[in-house]
Amino acid sequence: MEHAKAVVIGGGQSGLATAHALVRAGLKPVALEASDRTAGSWPRYYDSLTLFSPARFSAPPGMPFGGDPDRYPHRDEVVAYLTAYAARLRADIRTGLRVVAVRADGAGFTVEVEGGGQLWSRAVVAASGSFGRPHRPDLPGLEAFAGQVLHAADYRGPAPFAGQRVVVVGAGNSAVQIAAELARESRTSLATRAPVKFARQHPLGKDLHFRLTRTGLDTAPPGRLLKTPPAPPVLDDGRYRAALAVGAPDRRTMFTRLTDGRGAWADGTAERLDALILATGYRPHLPYLAGLCGALDPAGHPHHRGGAAPAHRGLAFVGLEWQRSPSSNTLRGGGRDAARAARRLAAHLARSRPPAFLVRCVST
Repeated sequence: MEHAKAVVIGGGQSGLATAHALVRAGLKPVALEASDRTAGSWPRYYDSLTLFSPARFSAPPGMPFGGDPDRYPHRDEVVAYLTAYAARLRADIRTGLRVVAVRADGAGFTVEVEGGGQLWSRAVVAASGSFGRPHRPDLPGLEAFAGQVLHAADYRGPAPFAGQRVVVVGAGNSAVQIAAELARESRTSLATRAPVKFARQHPLGKDLHFRLTRTGLDTAPPGRLLKTPPAPPVLDDGRYRAALAVGAPDRRTMFTRLTDGRGAWADGTAERLDALILATGYRPHLPYLAGLCGALDPAGHPHHRGGAAPAHRGLAFVGLEWQRSPSSNTLRGGGRDAARAARRLAAHLARSRPPAFLVRCVST
């Protein structure tokens, strides 16, 4: 069995930032990416996706975005950037290797790869993101709906929906951006449970991220009493608020029920719908930790404190939403959490070799 100083699961934005941090901490990590390229989920996002933060605030540590630092990079620029970032890392990054299981093994972990490969390490970082687990809300009648249903993870562009009646479910940045794009080709509504909350993208002439960085709010941990962090507002330079104001798309309160190919709205009206697009976010995708006692709760969410796994000394997480701050699962914020995880794991590896686990697993 091959041994590695540290194993990083994921070769996207969080995995690459973690590999960079581990190298800086004096370790030689092996990063395992399931897809065939070192850009994570970015190549699979919708075609028109544009970052909501400027290039100067959107790069992990070690390599700034080239070009105008105040522009908003689009999806393909991010893919090219991450590919170049990976090429500069002094880390062993292996693509086309999907991790299927991590199990405690003596003083460390055995990482099992699809096809039978194995690596052993005392340090493992789960940085595989959430794109592989799109969240589908429990909408009444959704399973019986006869129209097309897809998640934003599967949406690419508006052309296939031209002339159709489309409803986008969600109130976040992606939901509003997708709905506004679709409204140019189809009759589109944005279905939300509450009015969309907007934030000015350029308050007082500066991008909002400049203010967040200067004030420290971008790195502030959620309050101790804040069990459910608030959903971020939609960043807008005015175009999306204006589009909703003229009904392109129109915003409606969430429908009360779906039946066959129809949707019943809260005002009592019903109509035929051709397609639903669920822009309803993602959940941590960590199936390979299911057999590692104490790593996940029954719903598959990680047990962690600021990215550290309380049950396992050598296990860390990077790239979780609100892991340590509002920016933890973003290009600009993941590097800070990665550096923290790398320092903790380097200290762990410098100690003697106690068992990796801190809890006793009991089969039921």
